[in-house]
Amino acid sequence: MVRFKTSFLVLILFFSVSCQAEQENEVTVEYGEFPEINGRDLNKRDKVVPDDFVDKNLIIIVAFQQWHQPLVDESISLLENNGFGDTHNIIEVPTVQKSSKLFEVYLDGIMRAGIRDDRIRDRTITAYVDLDQFLENLDIPSNETIYWFLIERGSKNILTRGYGIIAKEDLDLISSF
Repeated sequence: MVRFKTSFLVLILFFSVSCQAEQENEVTVEYGEFPEINGRDLNKRDKVVPDDFVDKNLIIIVAFQQWHQPLVDESISLLENNGFGDTHNIIEVPTVQKSSKLFEVYLDGIMRAGIRDDRIRDRTITAYVDLDQFLENLDIPSNETIYWFLIERGSKNILTRGYGIIAKEDLDLISSF
């Protein structure tokens, strides 16, 4: 009986050490994966986010309201002025509740008319989605501010995330990946 208990304890110890070793070698993605979004940039090209941006880490800035644009602009300006435009893909994704095709064409036309710079048009991908489902999938509690996500190169893995204007303190976090 003692021999059985000893063998049993050794087996449990071996099993727990094996499980710990597996857990240490496992790559854990704390924030999950960014969902695939089909959209169109302001130059009328279909895009799939994040799948069409795999050559570098990707910074996605998601906006929900027209008044979010200054927040997006300030965040992108800070990123670009600190060299992130060279090392990361940076896109903004205005996210709008799915509606009629006529409304989508109208809204895209208004946004295109307001943005003449092809570089900005290329990085602006409008997504017409089921907004409630989108918010739920990304664990976004409200559409009252912008949210940003750092996506791992060649994947959909969210490395880190935040909300509101990207601050100087966030740059260290983003560059640590």
